[in-house]
Amino acid sequence: MSEKVVHSSIKPIVMTFLEQLMRNHLGPIYHYVKNNPELIKTVTGFLLAHEKIVIYIGRTHIGVEYIGSESLTELKEESNIEIQYHDYSTKDCNLLELIIGFEYDSTGRIRMPLPPINEDLLLPTNRGWDKLSDLGWNFAAQDSIMAFNTPCPEPTDGQFTRIINGMFFDADESGLKTRRIKWLDLIPIKFKENDDETEIISFNLSPMQRFVEHDARYIYPMPQDYRAVQLPKINKFIEKWGDDNSSETDITNFLSQKDNEFILSMKFGATEIHSELTCEWQSENKNNIRPDFFVVQPNGYADIIEFKLPHLSKETVVGTKNRETFGAWLNSYISQTRVYSSYFDDPNNRTWFEKKYGFKVHKPRRVLVVGRRNDFDSDVWREIMHDYKDIDILTFDDLVDGVAVQFYKA
Repeated sequence: MSEKVVHSSIKPIVMTFLEQLMRNHLGPIYHYVKNNPELIKTVTGFLLAHEKIVIYIGRTHIGVEYIGSESLTELKEESNIEIQYHDYSTKDCNLLELIIGFEYDSTGRIRMPLPPINEDLLLPTNRGWDKLSDLGWNFAAQDSIMAFNTPCPEPTDGQFTRIINGMFFDADESGLKTRRIKWLDLIPIKFKENDDETEIISFNLSPMQRFVEHDARYIYPMPQDYRAVQLPKINKFIEKWGDDNSSETDITNFLSQKDNEFILSMKFGATEIHSELTCEWQSENKNNIRPDFFVVQPNGYADIIEFKLPHLSKETVVGTKNRETFGAWLNSYISQTRVYSSYFDDPNNRTWFEKKYGFKVHKPRRVLVVGRRNDFDSDVWREIMHDYKDIDILTFDDLVDGVAVQFYKA
């Protein structure tokens, strides 16, 4: 079990919580499925084969989010689990809104109550609702719990709350933003003052035992074509970029295969995908450039997608308070995409390119796919990003979520 420390003082609480969770919930599910092996084909995969478990500690609840594949092929006795945790216990905030990562812009004051179990929750911001409508999302066809123009709901004090297959949307000038929560349990906790400087946090996970048989037999909600055809391909993509030994070329080669082009075409609404086309400079003596992907939009113009690795060893934001900026390594990636844009500023280059490849590129939107969602979760990051034009930074989690939710669009 590996872990990423976010707030060292909260670590003992997280470790105790995980021990209780394994004893009262996850461990018993494992043994139930082991004794009923026919369930291996239907049990929710990430409850037993965790890619990552993320813990969020708030003032009224501890959130547990499971990340991984929805399906399971075999029952393994041991696995290496990445544990990540975030301490929001000192903030007066809506814990769920922080977990989702979008600031809801509703004009209404009535907050939708969250029932204990929320399956297929669909909750866009107003910006997200407008963008989904523009894209032709069929809300009437969704068998979901929906809310519009409402503040982000909050879990009720003292009440267990579960979100399964929650889909959340926002938008900005770069396009649609997607956050999918596959499974989130919000477990009540209590704070009690111990002295002027410390507090005691208490929680009881024994009630989780009542979910063991239900969760072991629960069939995760997925469209049939997604489960049967595309889910294995998406899982292979996750396996590819999840491997520390995979290079950028390994990742882009996988996506450029015909069977896997749907990942980019569905995420970016593309009609065609072209990989690594050589761009020769017509007016200047410069080295040729080869962007990773051109994604052609319905209007016949293409945007540019560039891939870097998902595993980051350096900080994305550096500098002192109020003087923060992107790390030099990230700025170098952005500069690389700027060269692509400047190439198409030259009309001679544009004319040559269109004659050679048969589609147009002019003032392309540049998308840099890099890192994981937790690498870019600070408010400072969002403020810096507003200073950059015509480029969007997308994480590998955002890419996968953006494809997965398309299968729920009728």
